[in-house]
Amino acid sequence: MAKEKVVLAYSGGLDTSIIISWLIENYGYEVIAVCGDVGQGKETDGLEERAKRSGASKCYIEDLRDEYVEDYIFPTLKAGAVYEGKYLLGTSHARPIIAKRLVEIAEKEGAVAICHGATGKGNDQVRFELTIKALAPHLKIIAPWRIWDIKSREDAVDYAEAHGIEIPVTKKELYSRDRNIWHISHEGMDLEDPANEPKLDSLLKLTVPPEKAPEEPCYVKIGFEKGVPVSVDGEKLAPRPLVEKLNELGGKYGVGIADIVEDRLVGMKSRGVYETPGGTILYTALNELEYLCLDRDTQAFKRQAAIKFSELVYDGKWFTPLRESLSAMVDVMEETVTGEVCLKLYKGSVTPAGATSPYSLYNEDIASFGDSHELYSHKDSEGFINLFGLPLKVRAMMNRKNEDKQ
Repeated sequence: MAKEKVVLAYSGGLDTSIIISWLIENYGYEVIAVCGDVGQGKETDGLEERAKRSGASKCYIEDLRDEYVEDYIFPTLKAGAVYEGKYLLGTSHARPIIAKRLVEIAEKEGAVAICHGATGKGNDQVRFELTIKALAPHLKIIAPWRIWDIKSREDAVDYAEAHGIEIPVTKKELYSRDRNIWHISHEGMDLEDPANEPKLDSLLKLTVPPEKAPEEPCYVKIGFEKGVPVSVDGEKLAPRPLVEKLNELGGKYGVGIADIVEDRLVGMKSRGVYETPGGTILYTALNELEYLCLDRDTQAFKRQAAIKFSELVYDGKWFTPLRESLSAMVDVMEETVTGEVCLKLYKGSVTPAGATSPYSLYNEDIASFGDSHELYSHKDSEGFINLFGLPLKVRAMMNRKNEDKQ
């Protein structure tokens, strides 16, 4: 009889390298490894051969980079979603697109289950599994970290060595990292103590420490159409090359390093360092353009919605009616967010340096200190303030009246 098939979310890292052998040993499955390429770079080199040497019958390496930027990164950027004020959601919105592809290949191969290497203490288990439940509720889900006897990354290294499995780390280098086209995250080791300053010289991969950035600032102009970035310094670029260009530029100037103790969905706090140079530039630029193009009520409501949007993305609820509805609302809000923003990059900082838009709501005739006659007269403000302050005045009159009676 043919063996049942399981599709494994495969990165070639420590955990998923040993999971192939573990699945064969404990379930007797035929293991089909799937790597979703969302911009890991050289991490995908030789991955197919390594997966097969570890026991996989097949290894798909799926190029998801363009789809990831266009359909996940940019909608999240457009929504202004930032988790807990710091985290630009680089790992969070990469998981649903990977899980979606896992489902597609599982159905193509006739697999009965999908397996992932996320730990039982992390957020990724939720993100993978909610996507699978939303798209393929009939598939079984296997999460080895919730089942096996391996309790630590050191144990995992021991398992690999005992089974002759090739792994890309040693016990001396056990930072948990996640890299894609948007960012790279760092967790574990000395970062587990929030009292420790990150060792940026040895930790960073995309960005230079700010003190080592050039002594002279750099100016860059970002063009947007309906809230979507489309150009850098006047050069039209497709979404992925645009992000890559800004990552390189931001990294050179020490931009986009975030050190955060965040609240995980599973109830604990965790400490991580994130590098998101290009993303930091884009969020700053879009925010500045919105100041110019959005009215007060829309801006205020969008900021509130952005918090909910960030929580949905962080919690793995990408394929939900609420997230889709919020994205539809944001599309309408951003209809006039078109223009160009100039930014100054200098030793880790991103400072607005001017913005223009054909849809700018800024009107110098109104904003200047002079009398703008028909549009706005200084005399108009008296009646406005009287009505605006009427509730305060009535309350004060009531308080005085009652005080006089005492």
